[in-house]
Amino acid sequence: QQIFLQRFGFLIILIYTVTNIKDLLNISRTKAYEYVKKVYKEGKPFKVIKVGENYRIPKTSFDKWLNGE
Repeated sequence: QQIFLQRFGFLIILIYTVTNIKDLLNISRTKAYEYVKKVYKEGKPFKVIKVGENYRIPKTSFDKWLNGE
């Protein structure tokens, strides 16, 4: 499940899930959850939002970190 913004006929991803992070980093599901939980607790290097038991990662924050910005 992802959050999308539709603009000019294109779907734009606004929020990543842990599964998206797993796929982007090519790591296991367990490692992805461990890392996202750690980032949530430390508040860096990117933003993580917890909604109930679910973690959501704003795309812009994660992408900046991934690109070394």
